[in-house]
Amino acid sequence: MIDYIEWIISEDSLRPSVNDIIGNQSPFYFDNSVLDIYLMAFCGNTLVLLPEEKFLFPLELITFLRDSKITYIFWVPSVLHNVAKTKALDSAKPDLRKIIFAGEMITTKYLNYWIANYPNATFANLYGPTEITVDCTYYILQRNFNDEETIPIGKACRNTQILLLDSNLEQVQSHGIIGELFVRGSSLALGYYNDIDKTFEAFVDNPHQKHYQEKLYKTGDLGYYNEHGEIVLVGRKDFQIKHNGYRIELGEIEKALKNLPDVGDLCVLYDKETQTIVLFYESKKEITMLAMLAHCKDKIPKYAMPSKLFKIDSMPLNANGKIDRQKLLNWLNATKKDTYEYPR
Repeated sequence: MIDYIEWIISEDSLRPSVNDIIGNQSPFYFDNSVLDIYLMAFCGNTLVLLPEEKFLFPLELITFLRDSKITYIFWVPSVLHNVAKTKALDSAKPDLRKIIFAGEMITTKYLNYWIANYPNATFANLYGPTEITVDCTYYILQRNFNDEETIPIGKACRNTQILLLDSNLEQVQSHGIIGELFVRGSSLALGYYNDIDKTFEAFVDNPHQKHYQEKLYKTGDLGYYNEHGEIVLVGRKDFQIKHNGYRIELGEIEKALKNLPDVGDLCVLYDKETQTIVLFYESKKEITMLAMLAHCKDKIPKYAMPSKLFKIDSMPLNANGKIDRQKLLNWLNATKKDTYEYPR
């Protein structure tokens, strides 16, 4: 923990100034809150605890930030998405200097809305599974991205190394080749409390360390190196499915559908019972199958197209502010029965 905070403070792009006021979004049982709490303690900053109910109403949230003179935020992307979707910054604009996000993949078109409003602010994308001390990679935005591109997770933090390995646990060397992310370093957990089987499965011996025994954490996240040598995530290994004989990445489908006209957040799931790919999307309009096919015809093959579409008012979020995929799956299963309620 101390090493992580010292690393944050050593990075000019991430370190708060003595005058920064930090706006806390994450509950204290979520590891993202560590950054808020310990930066306050180490750097002498003021920390403002944001009322939980404000996150339900983006304009109220942004107004609260402005009135509280908050300048530094570390939030999950879903919160940034909601602000962008409602264009809340058009009505109220806090004086933000640093905007850091982590916890899930960010949608570039919504991030570009924030960048347009804060062209001189620092934007940083951090990545780290729960089994790591908060984060293990970071990317400081220094170039423009179009809405179709994916924001990289960048490079490893101090005292951490990311290995991109193929199915044979060999290191991926070429750009654009997908592998699984494995993490090594001082921030690694020792394992899962009272769960030897899960520990044995997730914390594996490093096959590339010949001189002494060392553990790697097997993240289950898939990614590749782009032409700049930056790691780009494509999704979860457990979001990889076999459908009609084809191996399909649900994350790649979501990426292809992100910029459908008039669509907000979306989520692609696989219904194992009916063997169908299902799209949940936020929109005020119904999206037809033809419109979806026309939008994606050059991005994903026909066999990867969702065959069921569900329009919902807003994506259900879990306690950490991320899209609650399990709630969507539960609702999908309920639709097969006599009565059901739409997810909220």
